[in-house]
Amino acid sequence: MFISILEAISRWAIPVIVLGIPLWGLVRGIKVYETFVEGAKQGLTATVRITPYLIAMFVAIRVFRVAGGMDLLLKAVTPFTDMLGIPPEVVPMALIRPLSGSGALSMLGELLHTYGPDSLVGMTASTIQGSTETTLYVITVYFGAIGVTRARHSLPIGLWSDLVGFLAAVFICTRLFGV
Repeated sequence: MFISILEAISRWAIPVIVLGIPLWGLVRGIKVYETFVEGAKQGLTATVRITPYLIAMFVAIRVFRVAGGMDLLLKAVTPFTDMLGIPPEVVPMALIRPLSGSGALSMLGELLHTYGPDSLVGMTASTIQGSTETTLYVITVYFGAIGVTRARHSLPIGLWSDLVGFLAAVFICTRLFGV
């Protein structure tokens, strides 16, 4: 009974929202179409404004990887990850995650395909994906969109949060699912 109610809710949730919001606007006297078009214009303007920041970030990531920076960084952190019992397979994903969500998602897919979703590596990588943020991407896109030129404490706090999320994911997964 409960499952059938949840299925009915999930089946109708999106259509109700898609139809309900414009109807609510009409009832309140809002010009729904004009408001939608104005929002679309603002979205397009923001997209044009942040495109150079995105291109610069993607080029920098690619240059870093192709030039061997990722390999050097992995070599440098391997002694620490081994000492802490961190599965070495998840380290590249943890390093890419603050830079690129799609890059980290691609790495997650590879790890799940190689090791399986029920493996320690698969569960740890999945937890890292959900416990960390694309900090540099967010700072680049959102600060670029509103014209912030001085991020102050945003970058160190964001990267610190990513590190804490990574370590918490590894700790919890190795305790719950590890050998």
